[in-house]
Amino acid sequence: MARVAVMIAPGFEEGEGLAIVDIFRRAEIECDMVGLEGSEVAGGHEIVVRTDVVFDGSLDAYDMVVLPGGYGGADAMRADDRLQAALRTMDAEGRLVCAICAAPIALDRAGILAGRRFTCYPETAPKIEDASATWVDEVVVRDGNLITSQGPATAYAFAYALVDALGVDSEPVKQRMVYYNAFDVRGDE
Repeated sequence: MARVAVMIAPGFEEGEGLAIVDIFRRAEIECDMVGLEGSEVAGGHEIVVRTDVVFDGSLDAYDMVVLPGGYGGADAMRADDRLQAALRTMDAEGRLVCAICAAPIALDRAGILAGRRFTCYPETAPKIEDASATWVDEVVVRDGNLITSQGPATAYAFAYALVDALGVDSEPVKQRMVYYNAFDVRGDE
């Protein structure tokens, strides 16, 4: 069974991080909230979350890593050399590396966006330093093992895409969560 790490860094966007974890767990995918700097982490809106584990410098036990946005969280993940090394290893091994909102700036520093298509919060796009990376104005963008999304309002579509990327059908979870009715989304999105 697939195992996912959702990085929880100080200043993370709670609406993204918690929605993603919730959807993984509803899809019965093993998902750990991994505290970047400790077991209790305050998000960008001062909501304190207790993580499942504290980051020990390795993501070897995971098939996918997800980086929620929030400028504080994205900056913390970009600055953490241990996480940067772990992200590069995951990418080199072809494991799924995923980010939403401002978090692609952490992937940029790790060199993971080089020559690839990605999306992020529109105001974050000019902060991406790698000129070979191509920003795309889409809700979710997949380029090989890299999956990205734009922001808090796209967290559900992003999470469902991540569930599907792990080979689990997200459709039953979408139906139970009334996804199509709530967002007036067509069944093929």
